[in-house]
Amino acid sequence: MSIRKVAFIGLGIMGLPMAVNLARAGYTVTGHNLSPERVDALVAEGGLRGGSVAGAVADADAVITMVPDSPDVEALLLGADGVFEHARPGTLVIDMSTIRPDVSRAVAAAGTERGFRVLDAPVSGGEAGAVEAALSIMVGGSREDFDAARPLFDVLGTTPVLVGPHGSGQTVKAANQLIVAGNIQLLAEALVFLEAHGVDTEAGLEVLGGGLAGSTVLQRKGAAMRERDFAPGFRIALHDKDMRIVTDSARAAGVAIPLGAQVAQYVAALARQGHGGLDHSALLKIVEGLSGRA
Repeated sequence: MSIRKVAFIGLGIMGLPMAVNLARAGYTVTGHNLSPERVDALVAEGGLRGGSVAGAVADADAVITMVPDSPDVEALLLGADGVFEHARPGTLVIDMSTIRPDVSRAVAAAGTERGFRVLDAPVSGGEAGAVEAALSIMVGGSREDFDAARPLFDVLGTTPVLVGPHGSGQTVKAANQLIVAGNIQLLAEALVFLEAHGVDTEAGLEVLGGGLAGSTVLQRKGAAMRERDFAPGFRIALHDKDMRIVTDSARAAGVAIPLGAQVAQYVAALARQGHGGLDHSALLKIVEGLSGRA
């Protein structure tokens, strides 16, 4: 299956740079988004304007969706004006949103019944990873469909991996979000700890990054956290949604995640305090507040 025409629906913080990278790689990318200025930005980089979901997907070889939550995916793919209604049967439909695994499996089953080839392919790497085409891509579906989509994945990221059948990509993404939240929380605690003892935090994080404590979270988030720069690369509101997916899925499987559940409460608290639009590194605010150092 040769893919040249791609419809990209959902041009948010992650979706827009991903669509731009596909256009720069030579694909014909037709975009659609609720906020038209995001489509303008894609058109400025060589993309096309879909005008509607139907207009975007009608002639596409592959459709990529990147929207916030499970109900958005269900409406976009299954709705009367959705992708399955207007795309050609046989089209490869790749949902790169982060949603509940059970919803992903149900959507894939509905798409397969209607003759579509469906993959769930959530990503990790944040805005920087999307811009730099360095995303980790966790894919659920068939080997045949993964192989067909691989050229697209290779443009968007550095680590596309087929992890199992439909829904498996979302399950691995839930585990990813569990680890990321835990790492950010511990980095926040370490940073406030260093500050309380008067340590040069720039030097402290540099040496920590060179040892076993080093991580992508420290590398990408440490400097901004030192400066209290919480401009969103990945918003607290979305990580709150993701942690609810983690805790609900763990409960359903009978798996204990005591540390993850605690961090989920901190993420939820930040969202309820009105900080949902901040970057998830704003978990630092929780540590400062608990330490009386806000």
